[in-house]
Amino acid sequence: MRIGIDVSQIVYGTGVSRYTINLVENLISLFPENQYRLFFSSLRRNSKDFPKLKTSKNVILKQFKFPLSFLEVLWNKLHVLDIERFIGQVDIFHSSDWLQPPARAKKITTVHDVSFLHFPDAFPKKIISNHKRKLFWVKKEADLILADSMATKKDLLKLLNFDSQKIEVVYLGVEKRFFEKKDQKQKIAKIKQKHLIGDNYILSVGTLEPRKNLKTTLNSFRQLKKQPKNKHLQLVLAGKMGWGESIKNSFQDLPKNSVIITGFVDDLDLPYIYQGARCFVYPSLYEGFGLPVLEAMASGCPVVTSDSSSLAEISGKAALTINPRNSDKIALAVNSLLENNNLWKKMSILGKKQAGLFTWEKTCRKTMSLYERLVNS
Repeated sequence: MRIGIDVSQIVYGTGVSRYTINLVENLISLFPENQYRLFFSSLRRNSKDFPKLKTSKNVILKQFKFPLSFLEVLWNKLHVLDIERFIGQVDIFHSSDWLQPPARAKKITTVHDVSFLHFPDAFPKKIISNHKRKLFWVKKEADLILADSMATKKDLLKLLNFDSQKIEVVYLGVEKRFFEKKDQKQKIAKIKQKHLIGDNYILSVGTLEPRKNLKTTLNSFRQLKKQPKNKHLQLVLAGKMGWGESIKNSFQDLPKNSVIITGFVDDLDLPYIYQGARCFVYPSLYEGFGLPVLEAMASGCPVVTSDSSSLAEISGKAALTINPRNSDKIALAVNSLLENNNLWKKMSILGKKQAGLFTWEKTCRKTMSLYERLVNS
């Protein structure tokens, strides 16, 4: 089978990037009998920005220098020039989170979330209009849609009236490197020092954008800091800058160095930052999956997260779930983990078991079975 996949989003350092690189690497490893034709386009970046992706006889990377804005107009707006003109003939084409080119092959796309419909005020107008145009063509032309969670599938049915027969839920996986290793104290200390992080911190990971609900996280942190025992407690926000009002203007009243913004964290460092944290706080207002929650669990870090969207779905009973808009509840949940060692150990154990249910091998085997079903139909 000749499989085409858009891998352009790999270079952006987001959850979608993680999905794409893990999907492609595992498909190539598990199913080497297929041919993979990978489309990549960026004006300023090249394939060196994702060195983990190895080409071989059955993996062909077609690299172009088109800017993203040009492809948005070409494929999402005008919807002309099929993907085969760029990558050659394929049996199936798996499109990205951002672009929907026309194709003669069977078409499959992954919809990670529809957060722009839930919180339109939290997104730039350009992003909203592009997603709407993309999903118009997905609804009209896609032979199959993969949803990251049941929550995302329900959104596609309720908000966009998609055909339920065309939607399959395929959960994401957790990379093996996140699972806690023993005797890593020296490595954890070195990584914390590198990012100017102290010994006593709670952690949040993700692109810094409005729906991540960081202002509420900061309000709950303020409440924790009022207690003398939390004098040296830090809040670490790890992730690249997104859009919206700068979060840096939201904690000027807090003591110096009590809030650390690391920016984008290298893949090699991230597991150790999870492992060194007292707990992980993720009161996002909406997620299509919520990969950082499972990464924290795999690292043995107890989790406080939202009781809504996909977050309650994937965390099960292995996290403390709260109303994400209630800073008091968040502070109480975090405080219970900081004070109660037995609860901390219990949630750490439950978290690792829950994270173990989500593997990239499962994700890729189910995805391949859907490719085969489409091609043989």
